[in-house]
Amino acid sequence: MLQKFLLRVRALPRLALLVLVMATGLGVLPHAAWASHIRAGDIQAKPDTTANPVPRRIFFKMILYTDNTSPVKQPTATIFFGDGTSSCFDGVPRVGVERPIPGSPDTSLNIYLFEHTFPSTGSYVVSFIGENRNRGVLNMDRSDDQSFYISTTITLDPAIRNNRSPVLTAPAIDKAGVGQVFLHNPAAFDADGDSLAFRLRESQRVATAIQDVVGAPCVGSGTNRPNNTIVPNFRYPNDPSISGNRPVQVEYDGVPVGREGADAIFVQDVNTGQITWNAPNTVGLYNVAMVVEEWRRTPLGRRKIGEVIRDIQIIVAGTPNIRPTITIPEDICVIAGQNVPGAVSAVDGASPSNPQTPISLFAYSGIIPPATFRQTASGPPRAEGVFNWQTECKDVAELPYLVVFKAQDNPPGPITGTNVPLIDEKTWRITVIGPAPQSLRATPVIGSGTDRNRVQLNWNLYQCANASRIFIYRKLNPSSWSPDDCETRIPASAGYTLVGSVAATETSFLDRNADANGNVRGLDRGQTYCYRIYAEFPLPKGGASIASQEACATFPGTPARLIKVDVENTGVTNGQIQVCWTQPRQANGGTLGGTPSYVLSRGEGLTPTAFTPIATITSLADTCYTDAGINTEALQYTYKLEFVRTFPPSDNQAPIREVAPTASSVRVSAVPANPEASAITVSWTYNVPWDNTTRPAVIFRRTGNTGPFVRLNTAPTTPTGGIYLDNDPVLRKGQTYCYYVQTDGLYPDVSYLNSLINRSQVQCMVLMSPPCIPLLTLESTNCDSLAALPEFPRPNERYTNRLSWTLSALPTGCDTNIASYLLYYRPTPTGPFTLLATTTQTSYTHRDLEFNGGCYAVQAVAPGGVVSDTSNIACQDNCVFFRLPNIFTPNGDGQNEVFRPKNHSPVRRIRYQAFNRWGVKVFENVTTSDDRILINWDGGGPVGESGNGNSPKVSDGIYYYLAEVEFADFANTKRTYKGWVEVRR
Repeated sequence: MLQKFLLRVRALPRLALLVLVMATGLGVLPHAAWASHIRAGDIQAKPDTTANPVPRRIFFKMILYTDNTSPVKQPTATIFFGDGTSSCFDGVPRVGVERPIPGSPDTSLNIYLFEHTFPSTGSYVVSFIGENRNRGVLNMDRSDDQSFYISTTITLDPAIRNNRSPVLTAPAIDKAGVGQVFLHNPAAFDADGDSLAFRLRESQRVATAIQDVVGAPCVGSGTNRPNNTIVPNFRYPNDPSISGNRPVQVEYDGVPVGREGADAIFVQDVNTGQITWNAPNTVGLYNVAMVVEEWRRTPLGRRKIGEVIRDIQIIVAGTPNIRPTITIPEDICVIAGQNVPGAVSAVDGASPSNPQTPISLFAYSGIIPPATFRQTASGPPRAEGVFNWQTECKDVAELPYLVVFKAQDNPPGPITGTNVPLIDEKTWRITVIGPAPQSLRATPVIGSGTDRNRVQLNWNLYQCANASRIFIYRKLNPSSWSPDDCETRIPASAGYTLVGSVAATETSFLDRNADANGNVRGLDRGQTYCYRIYAEFPLPKGGASIASQEACATFPGTPARLIKVDVENTGVTNGQIQVCWTQPRQANGGTLGGTPSYVLSRGEGLTPTAFTPIATITSLADTCYTDAGINTEALQYTYKLEFVRTFPPSDNQAPIREVAPTASSVRVSAVPANPEASAITVSWTYNVPWDNTTRPAVIFRRTGNTGPFVRLNTAPTTPTGGIYLDNDPVLRKGQTYCYYVQTDGLYPDVSYLNSLINRSQVQCMVLMSPPCIPLLTLESTNCDSLAALPEFPRPNERYTNRLSWTLSALPTGCDTNIASYLLYYRPTPTGPFTLLATTTQTSYTHRDLEFNGGCYAVQAVAPGGVVSDTSNIACQDNCVFFRLPNIFTPNGDGQNEVFRPKNHSPVRRIRYQAFNRWGVKVFENVTTSDDRILINWDGGGPVGESGNGNSPKVSDGIYYYLAEVEFADFANTKRTYKGWVEVRR
């Protein structure tokens, strides 16, 4: 081995060393010491799981794939641990001998087991440098002169203790045929259930000699910190420069679908890791690296906690052999405890010159074992295999388990450059969900006097002991929803509301209808409450169960219900709405405890966020109230009724409040239906607890501003409103028309509440052509000019956006007589707009902005109040620039006291680290846009494990920094800035 040779060289006397070096230059050193042999490899990690685990002790397993045609072997390996230490030269021996890979007699498997105890928490890159790759890799220069580099990144953090890195269960070497689709899947598995994401990466090397990397306490002159770089002239395998001609795709019905004759692709699926090369066109060896990122789901969101970098080799042959085709089961979802069978088959490709051959079937997955796969027939004509997995509660997970099935044919005769086996492979996804909780029962606990109504829920002990919580949901009245076969939890669309949760070991819950502050409201008389529950499983695997069957409880009696919100008069200051409701009653003629009253409140719009009390009525017999002096011409109102019972102070009893479902007024609008102004569209909206859909709405019209209304027609109405087209041939352009709508509703569960009549406000309009649609222009911010300023932003300096617009000629025949414009704004590229301004001008300056990015739209409003269609949406992104100074002076004089950006665009987050000249971290902090500060390092240090270094102060001198910046642009751009800064006092 080269390392051993170098150790011997370092021990020789100077003269002998000179002679040996001269001899080496003349070719005396055997070339075998430099021979190529490493094809592929990866490193795995897991925590100390012994009986007495040592904190921060990690066990590793490295797998190398070596070329059997090379005389050089790999009996030992040099490992760098990322903390400034290494295993020294040849410090890790191989476990046993090389192991041949089934189906690939030209390649052997080498396994190395080692461990390391790290000095502190943090993130560490554990890496291996091999002497040489094997010769002849086409997509890099002089592969046998390039070292081989792989790594895995681990995070030691008490919050993610005992984390295991992803395991790549499929071999890192595969064979391909010219002109045929190549597939490779690492069959990655994370035993902790963390999310995995895959991406391609260039193969890496370490340019310096290994003796210049290995350092103390080993014999060597380095720092034990490899500086890995991309191998010279790396190109992805589909690059045309490799062969000198244009590689193209072949027909393929997989993913992605092949487009015959299109440029060749070499891609990796981010979710499954599947590599697809469509299609090789040149014989030879190819290497590429892949990054397997490990993401931990936490209550605060996803966090990247590690990654494995695997380097793989693809051997492309010019062969008449045609790859097989494999058939696997469809993706499946099962309930924990069920058995998962699966039948796999494959048929070999055939041609007159290439008869079918037997096929070897393989299955790779982290669930094998305990799952099993057994080949039952090899063909031809068809190979078959059987998969089986008995799932358990511990297998419940948010993400599906992946099983990679691979079919490899076996051409007759020895494997040569043109006689090679080819493969097909596909990935099966198996999702394991929790069983539904069983035997949910709901029992009403009827209150009397000062007691509140409650519901007692009971269920059987949940059968999966590894579940963490049971979540309880409630809705008013029974639901028609039932979960699909693979639907876990309870979706918002089902109409349920979360009312509580308990540990999964609990079997009961008392629903007292308490608010977020713990105040008990109780449940209302005369209502039926229905419940479902489901089980949640702990992170990082996560997962949930199917929802239980529904259980309902009904309380006797009659609640107060709103039955009328009728607009009696339309006006700006003298508008009037009559609100009516039913009187609550106790069951069986019982009496209501406490002093009763009604509290009526009003809010603006269909779904108000706030209500204002407008009347307190102390007589139970008074069930109507006229709300006068309101603006019914311009506004729609929603009313909330509370039936309140109060008690004497001596009872030490809080008031009981029963809240009826809210109800809004009916609001009607009328707009021209076409540019010719020959028809009017009448529409109406409401949000009420009764049902208006069983009877049509009645539309009334008046011609002119005075005179009687006449019944025009009826129209069907939905749960939220309706629409009617008034295209009476007598409608005339320029004439005024007024409308109101009357709805007729009922409560389906109360037979006598069956004719609830409510009228809208009166809406008048002059029948004119619709306003022309504006064309909007947003003046772009000059980001380059801002980036060139000596300092930006200065204190209290903000962004300004300037907008202008003109009228288009659309729709044809539109009206150019505009009374005002409505300008809308949103700070993001998608989402709802909010009204920014109403103006009569055709320009607007949006000032005092923290960010310059955002989107705008404008509408034109005609003198009669008709609003145009929305203009084009004009957007601009936030700028992206960031510059740090090279000096700051924390000497207490109030000038240049902290290290912070001199110039920057809006940012969301900065992680800043400072290091002294020995590479020791002296400061680290994370700031966000919410902090209103950026870095602001005052020279404090050194950093501790908490990472917040603040004192004592660092000494004067040069410090190197690493700033990871996430900008506030639409793409969440992330950039890393490296440099130095001088601390001078």
